[in-house]
Amino acid sequence: MTRATAHPTPSHPTKGLMTLQEVYDELGISKSTWNDWKNKGRAPKHFKLPNGQVRVRRADYDKWLATLELVSA
Repeated sequence: MTRATAHPTPSHPTKGLMTLQEVYDELGISKSTWNDWKNKGRAPKHFKLPNGQVRVRRADYDKWLATLELVSA
C-alpha cells in the first residue's frame, strides 16, 4: 500500500508577509517615519511586488527588531 505525500498548501498566499500598514501599526509609527528610516537605511528589509505594493517578510522584521534590543551591562 502506498501513501500519497501531502504537501501542505498555505491557507493564504501572503502568509508570513506584512503590509507597510501592519508594520506602521505594530511599531506605532507614521508613514513619514518609515520613509525617513528607509531613506537612511534603517528600515527592515523589504521588497516591492509587481503591482508596486511593498511587503516585509515577518522573519526579516523579527530579525531587524532583535537588532534594536539594548544589551544591559
